[in-house]
Amino acid sequence: MSDQALEQTPPALTHVVEDWQRALCVVAHPDDMEFGGAAAVARWTDQGKDVVYCMVTSGEAGIDGMHPTECKRVREAEQVESARIVGVDVVEFLEEPDGILEYGVHLRRVITAVVRKHRPDIVITNNFRDSWGGESLNQADHIATGKATLDAVRDAGNRWVFADQLEDGVEPWGGVKQVWAAGSPYAKHGADITDTFDAGVQSLKAHSAYIDGLGWEHFDPAEFLEGMSRATGSRMGVAHGAPFEVFRMGWGD
Repeated sequence: MSDQALEQTPPALTHVVEDWQRALCVVAHPDDMEFGGAAAVARWTDQGKDVVYCMVTSGEAGIDGMHPTECKRVREAEQVESARIVGVDVVEFLEEPDGILEYGVHLRRVITAVVRKHRPDIVITNNFRDSWGGESLNQADHIATGKATLDAVRDAGNRWVFADQLEDGVEPWGGVKQVWAAGSPYAKHGADITDTFDAGVQSLKAHSAYIDGLGWEHFDPAEFLEGMSRATGSRMGVAHGAPFEVFRMGWGD
């Protein structure tokens, strides 16, 4: 193999840790988990782990031909069904405005409240880098949500940040070990989703109204997801993988 070929070979990925019981997934829109991360969630619920979904918006601005009020109803229902397919029973919608999320104190505040409520060991969000790699630009809502989630995890453990939330038995929560950004181009970790890949495909298919609304007439969920999962899997020595950028939250971890 030439030196040039070696330089172009992506590095191997390390499997994410699985010594945890509770995970909270915080993403901007219904469907964000399904475009790559849901099959990993199915792996973990099959292991008996507890996973909760939190959608910052209801995706009400996502279908051009559907009024936001109706779109909200449709997309929330699709997300609940999609989550059920991969073993997630709890889906929360924060009802922040779709398409115009802004990183800042307000977004940190509402996500901090969810972290304190559910007290997860692991928090999963979506890629919040400027792109998905190369020239494929990321969305502003994804970037704002991911950055705010990372900060909210730290905020949740500090009783003097958003202290007004600490009533009716709510306490600070500093027990999050790691935050994982699914689909990040900077991923150095991954999860083996070989056995749950089909569940991930079915969970994406559940967003049929959204996919139809995008006008993706010939869109094949299995083909789309396979493009990323096989490339990731090859870096892990498995058939299908899901990539994650890992942020360790504890000192010295």
